[in-house]
Amino acid sequence: MASISPFKSLRPRSELAKQVASRPYDVMNSAEAKTEAQGNPYSFLHITKSEIDLADTIDTHSAEVYEKAKENLAAFIKKDTLFREDKACYYIYRLIMTDPQNPEVKRSQSGLVCVSSLDDYDNDIIKKHEFTRPEKEKDRIDHITVTGAQTGNVFMAYRDDKEVNILLSDWVNSKDPINDFVAEDGIQHTLWIVNDDKTIEKITSLFSSNIPFTYIADGHHRAASAAKVRKALGKNAGEDANYFLTTLFPASQLHIMDYNRVLKDLNGHEPREFISLLKRDFEVEGIGAQAFRPQQPHEFGMYFEGSWYKLVARKGTYTNDPIGVLDITILQNNILDKILGIKDQRTDKRIDFVGGMRGMGELEKRVNSGDMKLAFSLYPVTIHQLFDIADSGNVMPPKSTWFEPKLRDGLLTHLIYDEK
Repeated sequence: MASISPFKSLRPRSELAKQVASRPYDVMNSAEAKTEAQGNPYSFLHITKSEIDLADTIDTHSAEVYEKAKENLAAFIKKDTLFREDKACYYIYRLIMTDPQNPEVKRSQSGLVCVSSLDDYDNDIIKKHEFTRPEKEKDRIDHITVTGAQTGNVFMAYRDDKEVNILLSDWVNSKDPINDFVAEDGIQHTLWIVNDDKTIEKITSLFSSNIPFTYIADGHHRAASAAKVRKALGKNAGEDANYFLTTLFPASQLHIMDYNRVLKDLNGHEPREFISLLKRDFEVEGIGAQAFRPQQPHEFGMYFEGSWYKLVARKGTYTNDPIGVLDITILQNNILDKILGIKDQRTDKRIDFVGGMRGMGELEKRVNSGDMKLAFSLYPVTIHQLFDIADSGNVMPPKSTWFEPKLRDGLLTHLIYDEK
């Protein structure tokens, strides 16, 4: 069963929350971060992307960068931009965004911000579905170790539980938020503090009795880094280092967007030959100029030479196991590998990935520019497919899920050193 705990968060004064809150450190490069933080001394990017306060020529993984992050964090605390909560609390974090595919619809999701047990992580109570990359882990290991802070919130999910959902909903409906603002991208961020002792105890008890597993949706590198920092600290690890910063959302509120592909070439095939090869494993229908977004599993859109095509996978191109049934597996086995010669999407330089937030227009743009030769649009993975794969002990193919909206950094930070 899931072991979670309230924590003494480090958070901004309410009037500064909007200025402090920043997009996650790993969705932008250093130049983009510098532009985004320009003119805003309160931006949390001064801590998560501290190279923006150093020379442009700095190695972003140098010791100087992590020391600058530590210095900036201390300055934020000294100036009372950030303050430490007096008692261990839970928080409820709600995000509201306009559906990019249907502007008339608003999507809302509310999650419990807590710290989750690293014992659960090690013992597979917390389920994973992605491999991690050592170089990305090391960056966060160094950042956590030097600053003593987990600044990146791990986006997690759980199978809906009626008691948990009602309790959190009742709290939101009866209390005033501590933060409520609309960010520059139009997403509303609202935060409630849960500081009542009986409610805190009830939440902890419900998760330990009703929730057998939790699932990492986004943030595998942050979670892995926290676990390795604890291991490295050994006997010097205090109690706070046994946990990592998480926000847990009920599955019913989560929306996974499509994660699409663009390809540089046809692997030496002529266009007519390429279409002929596709027809061996797919029904191929020309659509014309109208972009095709798949409406159900095993449908694919393809943009090629100025036109859209609808592809439908034939029987025999997939299996019914948790990995084999995924559309990205069908695409990989029957087109990327079989026809285009792409064996590993993680390392092959002939493929790139376009998140669903950018829309079909971005796929057309990449191909029309001559940068890419063709594009594929995919039907999104479902949250329950993600659960099935994690439960089976398998990992998703690379770049399979795009979660939106994303949690902001800086609203809640978990300190792991007692002296903090």
